[in-house]
Amino acid sequence: MNRTVLVLGSGPIRIGQGIEFDYSCVHCVWSLRRHGYRAILVNNNPETVSTDFDTGDGLYFEPVTLEDVLDIVRHENPIGVVCQFGGQTAINLAEGLEANGVPVLGTSPKAIAMAEDRAQFEALLEELNIPRPRGRAVRSVEAALSAAEEVGYPVLVRPSFVLGGRAMEIVFSPSQMRHFYAEAAAANPEQPVLVDKYLLGQEAEVDVISDGEATLVPGIMEHIERAGIHSGDSMAVYPPVSLSADVQSQMVLAACKIARALRVHGLMNIQFVIREGIAYVLEVNPRASRTVPYLSKVTGVPMVDLATRCMMGEKLADMGYRSGLWSLGGGIVDESTFEEGNFELPKPRFYAIKAPVFSFQKLGRVEPSLGPEMKSTGEILGIDPTFEGALYKAMVGSSIQFKGDGLVCITVRDEDKETARKIAERLVASGKRVAATPGTADFLHKSGIYCQVLQKIQTGSPHILDALMSGEISLMINTPSLNETAESEAARIRRACIETGVPCVTTIDTAEALVRALAVFENPQLASCLRLEEYFAV
Repeated sequence: MNRTVLVLGSGPIRIGQGIEFDYSCVHCVWSLRRHGYRAILVNNNPETVSTDFDTGDGLYFEPVTLEDVLDIVRHENPIGVVCQFGGQTAINLAEGLEANGVPVLGTSPKAIAMAEDRAQFEALLEELNIPRPRGRAVRSVEAALSAAEEVGYPVLVRPSFVLGGRAMEIVFSPSQMRHFYAEAAAANPEQPVLVDKYLLGQEAEVDVISDGEATLVPGIMEHIERAGIHSGDSMAVYPPVSLSADVQSQMVLAACKIARALRVHGLMNIQFVIREGIAYVLEVNPRASRTVPYLSKVTGVPMVDLATRCMMGEKLADMGYRSGLWSLGGGIVDESTFEEGNFELPKPRFYAIKAPVFSFQKLGRVEPSLGPEMKSTGEILGIDPTFEGALYKAMVGSSIQFKGDGLVCITVRDEDKETARKIAERLVASGKRVAATPGTADFLHKSGIYCQVLQKIQTGSPHILDALMSGEISLMINTPSLNETAESEAARIRRACIETGVPCVTTIDTAEALVRALAVFENPQLASCLRLEEYFAV
């Protein structure tokens, strides 16, 4: 009896975006082999464990394209092909494989198309009565301008079926739309461009495992940065620290409804934005995501193994799980409990924070400010019984920390100045010396906060760049501006921070989190000394 299964990898994709797919593919192969299948990998990325000769029962070091995969299928005659662990590259082949008579294991190509095609997805959410930002798919700049006028600026403009937020941009005006539309259209020429209302709110996400009926949500991850920063570049905390039980129930119920409607067999990721107590669905990815290794580690739920077994026909109930939210120390909060509305989430035993790692020092012409397009090349994990302790550990691991007794320089756009005031207050109260460029300094002075004034570059020496190069500054907090002149100067400042090794924080939410984390640095007794095995005794 033929029990061969073909597992598609991600191929050689952009830096830092293949680790999670490599992890998922390898764990899928291990699970298949444990359950008596002959597992063969197709991948041609030499930097991955999935292309080690002994990972599976066979390896085809070939491009992950429809033509090459069909050649391998004809040779191996597998019972099916697994697409959902190889990221967008692999999942984009699902429809072509099915059209050629090749069984696609797990979530059906029709369901994948429904999740990724804007018109079908909008219709599904409407039918399920699940909130989502207004928007539509367009195929011309004129249609994009019309859609933006209809939903109101700012809007999020992005191409369909791409990974890592490539060519994604927040657009504030028709002139910006004309400029960015061409870039979004060129990223995937045969697919429409998506224009959605940009909602400024708290972002959060879930990874789920489903057997087509029951849906397990291993955890909810709350982003520390507000919407507008790519999820791969955001810090995320598990479990959430500011999402109400009601919002969390909305997310779990939406995940269960969507998974059931799509007949998901395996993994799925859902991105939400929370605004005024309502959880809006931003997008659904019917595949493994970058948070799968992180969430598997901190929850103790073997996500890829469970997803693989669901793909092969097993039920979550037979594996000891039921539909609902996994809660550390409290088992599963059942889906029906959320529907009834009478529940209390167990108190977490620890917090785990995922923080991005960047390689700006090695990539000379990359602009370090963050936005909808992913720039991180890795991620690290900070774990502690306290939120602040986990924050501090995560930031130390990602090389964002206060060094020495130098100045903390704050230069931010107008909409961030109120938060900057709170940050400056905490820094001054803890004995730090604060400096700011004239606009920010004037705002702080009017708020009763003393700070040193550093002149802008355009005024001539001595200015902020001189202070950076001379080593006077230990930490830079700089948020991008829409003003072209101001942003050109800010870009020079951020680049100088990279060259001098001065930590530079480019989002106000990250800066606020850093100040909270520094409380642990100043008070080491707040940090925990728990052993790692205590964290994972679930």
